[in-house]
Amino acid sequence: MRNNYKGIKINTTKNTHEKVFGLISKSTQCCVADIPSGNGAFVQRLSDAGFSNVVAADIDNILEIEHPGFIQADMTKPLPFENSSVDVVVCIDGIEHINKQFDFVKEVHRVLQSGGEFILSTPNISSLRSRWKWFITGHHHKCNAPLDENNPNPLHHISMISFPELRYLLHTNGFRIERVNCNRIKPVSWLYLLFLPLVFPLTWFVYRKAAKNASLKKINKEVFRKAFSKEVLLGETIILKAVKL
Repeated sequence: MRNNYKGIKINTTKNTHEKVFGLISKSTQCCVADIPSGNGAFVQRLSDAGFSNVVAADIDNILEIEHPGFIQADMTKPLPFENSSVDVVVCIDGIEHINKQFDFVKEVHRVLQSGGEFILSTPNISSLRSRWKWFITGHHHKCNAPLDENNPNPLHHISMISFPELRYLLHTNGFRIERVNCNRIKPVSWLYLLFLPLVFPLTWFVYRKAAKNASLKKINKEVFRKAFSKEVLLGETIILKAVKL
């Protein structure tokens, strides 16, 4: 079945839009920026839910809907928003397409109000299934083969990023992760739990050995706990909700 919302193509995995939408806790009067907005399926979902101030932002306008609130924006450059002018930034499967992830997250922090929500999704390369694929082929899930270097384009997954790396990216740029979710767990993913008796103790040993002080020990414990949640171990797409401090 085609992944779409009211006939608008959704360029991400099944259930991702629904799960992202469910993480927005701000009122419908808040300002929500969707970047990259793509074909506009999530923008339409927000509008249908009564959100009155929705900004669609992308490097090109490919919206399949009529929406007056489109602005051109490049995720690798300063975002076209004033400081502290946005309540929620949604980035659905966008961060793995850019080579300036730290710059982008810093920009999101700049444009969000204090307590603002940053909700992002990306292919879950921390899953056991993706780790196995990397071990066998050298390629993660959702990036199954070499990219076409003769024809680079914004759709390429050039910066796949793991859960621990995402946490570091967010926590070192003024955010704290509030929720960790996934779009779904495919039945085949449960089979990879066969590797858990090996992965769990080895990861625990490495994290414990690397903790040189009390602060790092606390961080490693928190990362370890979330890394072995079913959402991270088995989820197809990882979805994080972070709040600006």
